[in-house]
Amino acid sequence: MTVTITAFERSPDGGRGLARDTRVRWALEEVGQDYDIRPLTFPAMKEPAHIARSPFGQIPTYEDDDLVLFESGAIILHLADKHGHLLPRDEDARSRAIMWMFAAVNSVEPPILDLQCARFAEGDQPWAEQRLPLVMDRIRQRLAQLSARLGDDEWLDGEFSAGDLMMVSVLLRLKMSGILNEFPNLAAYVARGEARPAYQRAFASQVPKDGG
Repeated sequence: MTVTITAFERSPDGGRGLARDTRVRWALEEVGQDYDIRPLTFPAMKEPAHIARSPFGQIPTYEDDDLVLFESGAIILHLADKHGHLLPRDEDARSRAIMWMFAAVNSVEPPILDLQCARFAEGDQPWAEQRLPLVMDRIRQRLAQLSARLGDDEWLDGEFSAGDLMMVSVLLRLKMSGILNEFPNLAAYVARGEARPAYQRAFASQVPKDGG
């Protein structure tokens, strides 16, 4: 049975690769796993058939025979374990790579998502203008910490791993804001991730064929 993942039928980002199915597509391309896409409309994401796969009504989900997973991080960790790629063989290095996966979604992504919320979901609120600088400060604080840790290294801990895949996916959300350019080593780090052939294939696969 071919692996199947769910994705937006029409992503809100218009094909910029920011939806979380892109990071799963990237991991599938890195490990060389063929996959099918089940596109879903927003109403379909709330229907019982999808809720049975993803109790929070989100994408992506992953199906392989009887195994059904939700949460992009869990899916990528499963792929890394199953295929023997994206995680180092050394036990300590493997644990550090998984640590960076958690850091990406628990420490770095929340303030970035907060920025999107402040600009779009809450942008018309009377207090939005006062709140936005605080959100930006929290992002810069996290980026400064990450930048200091990365330094001049190519990847977070030796060779490219699932930790880098998750971190680059998270940082890509900042490209349009220009904040990433304040940290040249992080901008270069993201560019290295985007240059990987597997990322290029994943990005191409999620671009709307009609350009819409």
